[in-house]
Amino acid sequence: MLFFQLTWESFRFAISALKSNLTRTILSLLGVTVGIFAIIAVFTLVDSLENNIKSSFSFLGTNVMRVDRFPFASGPQDYPWWKYFRRPSATVAEYRFLEQRLGSAEAVTISASATTTVQAGSNAFQGTQLTGVAYTYQDVYEIALEEGRYFSEMEINASRNLAIIGKTIAKTLYPNQTAIGKEIKMKGMKFIVVGIFEEEGEGLFDLPSKDEAALIPYGAFTKLFYTGRNGIEPTIAAKGREEDIGLVALENEMTGLLRAKRGLKPVEENNFALNKTEFIQNAIGSIFDVISAAGWVIGGFSILVGGFGIANIMFVSVRERTNIIGIQKSLGAKNYFILFQFLFEAVCLSLIGGGTGIILVYFLSFVQLGSLDLVLSFSNIILGLGVSSVIGIVSGIVPATLAARLDPVEAIRSN
Repeated sequence: MLFFQLTWESFRFAISALKSNLTRTILSLLGVTVGIFAIIAVFTLVDSLENNIKSSFSFLGTNVMRVDRFPFASGPQDYPWWKYFRRPSATVAEYRFLEQRLGSAEAVTISASATTTVQAGSNAFQGTQLTGVAYTYQDVYEIALEEGRYFSEMEINASRNLAIIGKTIAKTLYPNQTAIGKEIKMKGMKFIVVGIFEEEGEGLFDLPSKDEAALIPYGAFTKLFYTGRNGIEPTIAAKGREEDIGLVALENEMTGLLRAKRGLKPVEENNFALNKTEFIQNAIGSIFDVISAAGWVIGGFSILVGGFGIANIMFVSVRERTNIIGIQKSLGAKNYFILFQFLFEAVCLSLIGGGTGIILVYFLSFVQLGSLDLVLSFSNIILGLGVSSVIGIVSGIVPATLAARLDPVEAIRSN
């Protein structure tokens, strides 16, 4: 109880001292305010930008491994594309082979994509990202529908002329009514709309969006486009299990099965690439780690200036209240009480400055930056307050220690 009483008294002394020198207090906390604002604003912008970019790549799926001819790569390196170009493309037979034997995956699917024009009466939508899918496509990739349903397994196997279309396509072709059950045409072939994707909205980059995409059964896709080595190459993808960290087991098993299916000898290298979709997200994350480090440097200088400002004000405060400190000690005040009194004042000053900076970032998050939504996260708020507290402690510990060590007789005699 004594500790809490002393803490409360120290807090009251600190607030009273800050109020008595309001102009000086405001000037001293400006440095911390600018520093915390710079750091948290950069982190908020970086986090929002990173989340927006990663969500733009959501069409690649999560925890998914793809079979491709070309491996994902980043940074300057020797990339023998001519060797990868000669590799065979994935086939339906390989998809069936993996689907029957792959035990490390939750699901395996095959798909192929092309750009086409969708028509309905006199209306048309160009640039549709059309994808032919297997029934297991919904088990590997997230399919969020606003209206309608996904294809049944029987419809997929029978290559029925059915389609799931994006919201933008639906509004363009049927602006004043629902597109469910309506007829659309692609390359002269009629399809019935059975589902409409949930609206995604405008992305930060010009990347594939479900608003402008359409799905049809894989067999129906092969009626519209030639697939294979000299046509549109299909992609086999497998979704790994949650307990398979890094998809190590899935990668090893897929490698062995594909080598066996393609008849590769032990001395021959793989003629395929297994690409993890997390590669892109990790590459994006590493880029933003560098930007975050730059944010610490930018804000660090401002916080350093603010810390020196607080330390200077605390030294002045100790000098002005030396006589009062002597009286307090003569009446029985302990050294740690004096220490707490000035340390709390420094921390309060720093927290007020940091809190003001966070509030400014919060108002900044309402600024419209096109399709980028700025979101001030709770973790960034805690980070800002934590940094402010540390700056207050570091800036105030030396003046507070000097005040606590003053001799009461000499302190009372000082003017």
